[in-house]
Amino acid sequence: MMPWTIKIMNKIKFLVTVAFCAGLAGCAAHPDPIVDMKGVNPDQFAQDWADCEGYSEQIEVSKGAAKGAGAGGAVGAVGGAIHDDVGRGAATGALIGATRSGLKADRDKQQVFKRCLRGRGYKVLN
Repeated sequence: MMPWTIKIMNKIKFLVTVAFCAGLAGCAAHPDPIVDMKGVNPDQFAQDWADCEGYSEQIEVSKGAAKGAGAGGAVGAVGGAIHDDVGRGAATGALIGATRSGLKADRDKQQVFKRCLRGRGYKVLN
């Protein structure tokens, strides 16, 4: 592999890692669903919560971020070639692609969780 290729790959790996960490921080920042607990059996609710959480965990945020980074890196490299800086274009594209894909996966995960609770008869307020 050419030395400049290794530098580009190292930049992309670094930026994907940063994007992944930012995505995880974003996931932690999102609040749990707020449920109206009037008339709710707490034991049944705890079981349903765990079940719905299990369904939402089937959406893998990291895989979406990795795919987005790959696609964004390719598009960014093409754009960077136009401006004579393929590495910077690829790194920027990878960061943007990973972030967008990670955020979308996080939104999907939240929607699955809330739909599951609603489907079990709970009134989700947010």
